[in-house]
Amino acid sequence: MKILDIKHLSVYFKNSGQADFCAVNDVSLSLEQGKILGIVGESGSGKSVTALSILGLLPYPKAYHSENSSVIFDNKELIGLPDKDFQQIRGNKISFVFQEPMSSLNPLHKIGAQIAESLQLHQNLSKQEIKAKTLELLNLVKIPEPEQKLKAYPFELSGGQRQRVMIAMAIANNPQILIADEPTTALDVTIQEQIIDLLLELKHKLNMSIIFISHNLRLVHKISDYIAVMYHGNLLEYGTAKQVFEAPEHGYTKKLISSDLLLNLQQKNDNKTIMSVQNIEVAFPRKKNIWGRVIADFKAVNDVSFELKQSETLGIVGESGSGKTSLALAVINLLKHKGNIVLIDGKDSYNLQKFSKDLQIVFQDPYNSLNPRMTVQEIIGEGLSVHFPKLTKPEKINKIKEILNEVNLTEDILNKYPHEFSGGQRQRIALARALVLKPKIIILDEPTSALDVTVQAQIVELLKTLQSKYKISYMFISHDMNAIRAMSHRVMVMQNGKVVEHGTAEQIFKHPQQPYTKQLIKASLL
Repeated sequence: MKILDIKHLSVYFKNSGQADFCAVNDVSLSLEQGKILGIVGESGSGKSVTALSILGLLPYPKAYHSENSSVIFDNKELIGLPDKDFQQIRGNKISFVFQEPMSSLNPLHKIGAQIAESLQLHQNLSKQEIKAKTLELLNLVKIPEPEQKLKAYPFELSGGQRQRVMIAMAIANNPQILIADEPTTALDVTIQEQIIDLLLELKHKLNMSIIFISHNLRLVHKISDYIAVMYHGNLLEYGTAKQVFEAPEHGYTKKLISSDLLLNLQQKNDNKTIMSVQNIEVAFPRKKNIWGRVIADFKAVNDVSFELKQSETLGIVGESGSGKTSLALAVINLLKHKGNIVLIDGKDSYNLQKFSKDLQIVFQDPYNSLNPRMTVQEIIGEGLSVHFPKLTKPEKINKIKEILNEVNLTEDILNKYPHEFSGGQRQRIALARALVLKPKIIILDEPTSALDVTVQAQIVELLKTLQSKYKISYMFISHDMNAIRAMSHRVMVMQNGKVVEHGTAEQIFKHPQQPYTKQLIKASLL
């Protein structure tokens, strides 16, 4: 049975002095009782605008609909519905979970009060009943220690807990439809899975229908009964999850599916080894005798070996001083070392010029890793001049423009200097510098540690997208277990220059064997 019917939905935004912008163009969709509709597409595809249209949350009158646009819910036309009538629907019959909980939750109000507000608005309950219902909701979304969390402020909760609170608020009045707009984007991979499992559980318990909006095909595939693929405001493909993922018809859908590395785990398992690192040692002189001869060394890296596969991220984690960065510098041949480093095509680390084209590094500090006296064009083009000397100037500029577009920067920054950019923008420039050479491997040495949380999430998502597209392998070095978990297929734990644990990300995070690893994971949850 249809619970929501969208017909010929078109949304325009007034643009003073220019033609009005069409954000959604003649989209028709429906939602059945107890089913999940996944809407997928890149940023700017019209996903969120479509969702906001359902609840009349667009910035009217700047936004407006075409005359034949229709959204039918409960035998009622929602397009053009007066705001006072919408108040009986929003948060009651149809609820919305937004992307970023910190922007949606009031930082000055306790969690309990914010959940209670929705109950007070739509239900005639006593204070005791509201408190009991609030606790019930927190238990339902599996918030630990719910009585304590009632008195907590949003900043005292983790990102995953805040998103669970948002879901609790959304389901407080047993809505018929829950709209979840990118509810997992700012969360690490493990927490994403937990939120998806929670939504599926709630759907069955409450018999809700869900509209799940995301650019993450893996999550959409897991949760959805039906899938709509949108691009530049247009609906390109619409069908069951099985139809869309197993027999996509539109070229854009095929491209999205083929580019999503995580959808094809079998392919990942079959990936070939691209680099072999054997028995690496890095030593620094620590003690000299009276004649100045070294009689004892400090081993920063002690007999480390690993392999890296194509399109794989190897996370290397450990506290400061564990040997992570020394290992990275040894691999890229910027630090004297013992041992062997071999690429799949037979190149070795001592043929530095050829080797450096295939193996690039992005450093921790975006403020100091870019030459302040060079323009963006000069910074990115420097490697091209070394490795592709026969390129003409126009060819070089075109390659630089192309790679800027890949990291979501515009070509109008070519003649600007590093000091004119934010930390996140500088790190994208550093990525562009590495990517322009089309390397097989990129070493990422704490690439997000100098950035705020929101920008960190953006850089991680960008790295994943680039990996899927270009089949790049990453060595991702960090002391941050959450960042490692968000990025890595395999994890190597280092302590005092040695590898103390090595396995798949799932093995390391779900079943750590070493006390040191357990300590790192526990500390990341504080």
